Amino acid sequence: MSNAEATASPDHTGTGRGTAPAHNPEAARLRALLEPAVHANRLYLEDVAIIPGSHRVVHVVVDLPQEETGGVSLDVIADISKVLSDVLDNDPNDDGRPYDLEVSSPGVGRPLTEPRHWHRARGRMVKVNVIQGDNMTGRIKSVDDGGVTLVPEIAVKKGMKPRQGEPVKLPFDRIRNGKVEIEFSHLPEDGLEPEHNGPSEEA
Repeated sequence: MSNAEATASPDHTGTGRGTAPAHNPEAARLRALLEPAVHANRLYLEDVAIIPGSHRVVHVVVDLPQEETGGVSLDVIADISKVLSDVLDNDPNDDGRPYDLEVSSPGVGRPLTEPRHWHRARGRMVKVNVIQGDNMTGRIKSVDDGGVTLVPEIAVKKGMKPRQGEPVKLPFDRIRNGKVEIEFSHLPEDGLEPEHNGPSEEA
């Protein structure tokens, strides 16, 4: 039986350890092993990576379901860490080598590259890298199967509050990626969900 040490630390960079190798068969096997327990606790399993060494690190990234807003709290990270540690300790195919378990959330710096990422960012200010068009900055008003509806920010003179343009629908096939802009506070806009965009214990 391996010794698992659960580390309850949200990853605010969105990059995980940064040195994790590409997915391998063992990481895929552990993902299949851990995913049912993650889903049973109303979370989404974003990634599983194994950092090799004399003492392996199993790095697990969890997120809230796409229909929910907000972030994964430290308490939730701590609770799911204990659950996943028990699952790994009872892994019937474990080879007995020691490991540490690290569980984190993706962080606001995660690039928005999948539809579920855009759902999770509803109400936030984002920069969008557009394919065959001008890049845009605006607040996500809504997300559906076809794409993202954005309320664009229109640049004004320095020192003046930016103006909002008319909502624009960007199909997913025109979006290369996006990134959430950090805001310490903003007033709720008509038709948008109130949201806190500042640093928090969240994904």
